[in-house]
Amino acid sequence: MTEFLLGAALFVLGTVALGLIRILRGPNDADRMLAAQLLGTGGVAVLLLLGVASGLGAVGDLALMLALLAAFASVAFVTGVARPQHQPKPVRDPDPLPRGDQA
Repeated sequence: MTEFLLGAALFVLGTVALGLIRILRGPNDADRMLAAQLLGTGGVAVLLLLGVASGLGAVGDLALMLALLAAFASVAFVTGVARPQHQPKPVRDPDPLPRGDQA
């Protein structure tokens, strides 16, 4: 049974690694955030599988902490998207002196 749990953890870890590619190359911010959520969920799953396979209860606590951080990350993303976009400042002429050909 332990070998099965470790194999499942390895499979989930592989899918999380594929999600890292989406984070790096995602077409937009929403895709990157969903991939980050996959990373959090997959990390929780891997930790829980490893915790059951090894019999360590503290790994389950660590998984719960990772789930909490993933929830905070999604809330931060949603509040960041809801903010109005940054307005760029108008570009000023770096040479304020009048040019000879304009006068």
